[in-house]
Amino acid sequence: MTVEPSLLELLSAGERAAFHAAPGSAVPLLESAVTLATRQSRPAEAAAASWLLGVALAASGRYGAALAVLQSVPHPGERGGQVPEVLVFGALAGATLASIHRQLGRHDAAAEYDGRGLALAAGSAEAAFDCRLGLAADAVGVGAAATAATELARAAALVPAGEQWWRQRVRLDWVRAEVALLGERADAAVQAARSALDRAAAAHAPRHVAKSLLFLGVAQLQVSDPTAVETLQRAAVLAESLGTVPLVWPARAVLGAHLAGGDPPGSAKHLAAARTAVAAIAAELPVELRTQWLARPDIAELLDT
Repeated sequence: MTVEPSLLELLSAGERAAFHAAPGSAVPLLESAVTLATRQSRPAEAAAASWLLGVALAASGRYGAALAVLQSVPHPGERGGQVPEVLVFGALAGATLASIHRQLGRHDAAAEYDGRGLALAAGSAEAAFDCRLGLAADAVGVGAAATAATELARAAALVPAGEQWWRQRVRLDWVRAEVALLGERADAAVQAARSALDRAAAAHAPRHVAKSLLFLGVAQLQVSDPTAVETLQRAAVLAESLGTVPLVWPARAVLGAHLAGGDPPGSAKHLAAARTAVAAIAAELPVELRTQWLARPDIAELLDT
């Protein structure tokens, strides 16, 4: 007789897959967890599973499905929304919604979701961190260096001493790299990206390794490091193996642009792969968001090359 996994087993396995394997492999586990938690009237577990499901879907480039799932996490005034644990996952869902809109270039919408999430954090430093760091990244997106530095410092102050919170520490280094690049401090960006890469590798978190390699490769290009192309190729190959499409297109696009002068065939190959990844993401978006994203200057330029 087959014994069905328990809710906690599904949540644990889904979380491991979302952060330590190909995120797409977490989707069926977490969909089952949402269904089971709802059936058992366990709102905190349902919210946790929904947030993790949204993370896994977004990491796979399935933004439309991720938005729908994350927007279903209860907020104040909704049924179950006043349970403190549910509010925390509502805050985390808000930060993840912000991340999706930020990846689509919708920085104002992202900042609004990060602000809503911060209001729901309910004393959770972890949830507040995600939202504060998101606000820093939102500011980077619109070139507001001073605001980005302020929010980055506020996020860093929430991280406890010691080596816990590996995910938060990796992401903190990502935004440190972004802020450094915004301030034309490429050497500092390289250092932050290397720190993120070391932490992600130590945590056995391949998706975070791939994104850290992307940040490192971009920063290395700014300091004319001859290993930048190899770094970006590693990022692209790892992202493709994990099905993390949102990391594939920028890695391949940067490679294509960089190699255009010296290796036209190689450049064309990378650009074609980037366009394929963009098309896959666009196909999953609601019509309005798809139109906005495809009209974004860097995406439009990529599609026209």
